[in-house]
Amino acid sequence: MERFKELLKLYQGVLTAMSAICAAKGGLDMENYSGRFFAADLLELLVAFGARAKIDVGPLKSELEAKKDLITPSNKPIYEMTQAEFEKLLGDMK
Repeated sequence: MERFKELLKLYQGVLTAMSAICAAKGGLDMENYSGRFFAADLLELLVAFGARAKIDVGPLKSELEAKKDLITPSNKPIYEMTQAEFEKLLGDMK
């Protein structure tokens, strides 16, 4: 439980830092900030860790669902990918 709280605190700190950076860059929209991908990966890790620790991660899971397109795909063979993962991979290759 303590590790989960530390990870949650890190995630919240990252969001605060991203907001400050965007403000310092003249009001850049956080949706256009490249750090959003790291934040989404961190959120995915947080949700997985919390679920394994049997912690209620419902609100975080909902947030993750809204950011699922930002998550870095896992390194797996094409034949194991979902259609969405494959299309995302193709988009990254363009």
